[in-house]
Order: sequence, then C-alpha cells, then structure tokens
Amino acid sequence: MLFLLIVSVMVLIAFLFVLPPLWRKHPVAEADQDQRNIAIARQRLAELKEQLQAGALTQALYDEQLVELEQALSDDLDIDSHAKISPSQGRWMASVLIVAIPLLAGSLYWTLGSYRSLGQAEQTAATPEQEQISKMVAGLAERLEKQPDDALGWTMLGRSYKYLQQYPKAVAAFERAYKLLGDQPEIMLLYADALAFANNEQLGGKPSELIFKALAMEPNNVTGLWLGGMAKGQTGDFAAAMDLWKKLEAQLPPGSEARQEIQGLLAKLATQMQEGAAAPAESKPAQPVETASIDVQVSLAPELQKSVRPNYTVFIYAQALSGPKMPLAIVRKQVSDLPLIVSLTDAMAMMPNMKLSNFEQVKLLARISKSGGATQQPGDLIGVIEQVTLADKSSHKIVINSQVK
Repeated sequence: MLFLLIVSVMVLIAFLFVLPPLWRKHPVAEADQDQRNIAIARQRLAELKEQLQAGALTQALYDEQLVELEQALSDDLDIDSHAKISPSQGRWMASVLIVAIPLLAGSLYWTLGSYRSLGQAEQTAATPEQEQISKMVAGLAERLEKQPDDALGWTMLGRSYKYLQQYPKAVAAFERAYKLLGDQPEIMLLYADALAFANNEQLGGKPSELIFKALAMEPNNVTGLWLGGMAKGQTGDFAAAMDLWKKLEAQLPPGSEARQEIQGLLAKLATQMQEGAAAPAESKPAQPVETASIDVQVSLAPELQKSVRPNYTVFIYAQALSGPKMPLAIVRKQVSDLPLIVSLTDAMAMMPNMKLSNFEQVKLLARISKSGGATQQPGDLIGVIEQVTLADKSSHKIVINSQVK
C-alpha cells in the first residue's frame, strides 16, 4: 500500500508539470530534426574534447570552436513561432495522458520489475547507434539542400561525413562551406584534410595549396603546422617538415601524448637527414622499396564477436618497435570483412621516410574502432604481434582478442 501511495503522489506531481502547458498554446518544435541536430552536436563536442586532451587543440582554439558549435546548434533549434497547437488539441492530449500515464507507469513496473531495470533501459536508449547517426546526417544533408547558404551547417555535415568515413561526401560538404565562407583557415584545413583522406592520405596538390594558404594567414595554427609538416615530409623536404613540427612542438602541452609523438617524429627526421647527408656509397637498404611487404591474416576471437557491429572500422597496421607511433603502413577495413588477409606495403606509408623498407623489424597491430577514429580509445578491441622481421615472408596471424583499457 505504501508503494502505491508513493506512486500515486508521484503521478499527481507529474500531472502538475505535464498537463497545465497542454491547456495553453505552444509552438510545435520539429522534434525529429532537433534530435538529429543535438546528436550531431554531441558527436562534434566529443571530437573537440578528444582533440583537446590529445594536445591537438589549444584551449583557445577549443573554446572558439565550442562557441561556434553552440551557435550552430542554437540556430538549428530555432523554432517557428507561427506553428501552434490548438486549445482543443491540447485538451484532447491532456485527457489521454490522464489515463495513459498511470497505465504506462504500471505496465513498465510489472514488465521491468525494478527501478534498476528502468535506469538501464533509459541509459541504453540514450546511446545513439551508428545507424541512427547515419539517418541524422542524412536528415541534415536533406535540410541543407533546401538551405544551401547555411555555411555552418555544411561545416557540421562535413565533420559528420568524416566521422562516418564517407570522405568523398565530406569533401563535397567542406567545398560548399569553403565557397560560402571564403579563405578562413579552419575551413581550408578541414577541406584539405578531407581531400587527403579521400586520396589515400596524400596531401599533394590542392590539399597542400589550402594548408599553406591557411598557414600564411595563421602561422601558429596547430592543425596547419601538423598537416604542413606531413605535406613537406611526403615530398621528401624533411628540413621544412622539421621546421614546421618544431614550431608545433613548442605549442603542445608538456608531457602530452601529441607532443611526445612529435618529438619522436623529429628525432626520426633528424636521423634520416643525417643518413641522407652521409650517403655512404657502400650502404644499401636491406630491402628494395618495391619488395617491402608483410602479409597479415586477421581474425576476431569468437568470444568478442557479439560485442561488435559489422560496420565498425578495422585498422591493420605496422609500427616501428620504438619511436613514433605513426603507422609505417595501414589498411582500413570493416568488421564485416573479417576474417581477412591483407598485404602491408611501402605504398601505404604516410611519409616517405616512415615506411616498412626502412626497418628490419616492426610491430603488427589490428584494432577494431567502435568510433571509427584513428586514435586508439578505451573500449577498442585489439590484437598485436610484438615483433616481426621483414625478411620473414610467411603470413602472420593476428587474433583480435583483448580490449583497450
């Protein structure tokens, strides 16, 4: 009886909050559209926090982009003040709720059995699924076709497509934003990055043009310095890459993972430049560039198969045993492709001096990323072979069997 009394009081309190507004006129919010915009904004906020923690964004840049995100969301949630619910509609809905709320509360309790189950159901429902995000992004794209002058909307759409690894679509969205906003460094760098991803991570041509144009306007732009160093490294101009990354190093937080990564790359560049300057005639690489490759078989442990979805991203890559964690060669697949066999080669290198043929031994990894991000995150699933000799031409088997903590 005490339980029923408590429930009755709580239902009465709920009525006091829910029913009075229904007797008054209120604007009709476009609920589905709002939910799509909110989910996309949450996704972008998570990306910004990740970049800030990794040291890829300064606090000032983070704050600036956060303000932009809040403004864009505020604009998207602007409600049409002319859309109204009639008084009769509100009264009809109130009558239904008077009956429905107690019935729904009772049925939920008897079905779920405890307040803990209710909490778990709410938590599960609040987590957006990949398919839902895709639908939300499609809805944003549809809205932008009707409102093609929304530059912030195109920017958000480009970020969303990049998150979903739909790089050609990301390029198209950033191109629309760039045409509307003109030469703004942030847009130029987003556009350049998407172009590179759509072109096997190559920064030559249009991406480089955009990157160095942005750097001319903002010489200390963290993203610009990183991409500029990558672009110079891919052309073999290691001295210019080193200058840009030294400038970047000075701006990154001491002790951060991003700064350690840059320091490792700078050390590797210095070694490469010294070896290139010495150029001993008798010195020859252990393997020609054309023949450097490693065959890898990747599978997922049976006990983990229920914890992943077919569209989760799988990264298969090689790393140096020490120094920078930048992949020497990388392949991107999906869980639906597993089990699979791939060949990692020098053609998959991100920089000319960071490739398989420059190393006698490497580390092999296969990682399932639930977010689709290239940065390793807690909750990702991973398999590792700690040491492989390039001279060993046998196929190396990786079983993804553990979780990143």
